[in-house]
Amino acid sequence: QVQLVESGGGLVQAGGSLRLSCAGPGRTGSAYAMGWFRQAPGKEREFVASISLSGINRYYADSVKGRFTISRDNAKNMMYLQMDSLKPEDTAVYYCAADRSAGSTWSRRTDYGMEFRGKGTLVTVSS
Repeated sequence: QVQLVESGGGLVQAGGSLRLSCAGPGRTGSAYAMGWFRQAPGKEREFVASISLSGINRYYADSVKGRFTISRDNAKNMMYLQMDSLKPEDTAVYYCAADRSAGSTWSRRTDYGMEFRGKGTLVTVSS
């Protein structure tokens, strides 16, 4: 299975910002919806955000809506997650994924079984 590669995680104070990046699945990347999931210590993996093939349609979990922005650059084969106004409860390992399923359906599932998955990057938000 081709792995995606996340970067940009780290330690930040509450109220701060981070930008995560994800290198997509090669030349065919524009054929896939892409998105982010996260898993906090002791909790189940959850949906964060997803973006359609063209980048026009974007979907967010209620917990991050208005604070996080997902984007993609198909020419560079990259996807991004701009995270602003971070809260301690955003602390988690963030995983990127790419799949042929529509991004609008991702909020009802995890990245388990998706065609391309990353190994995760840790985001720690201190209070």
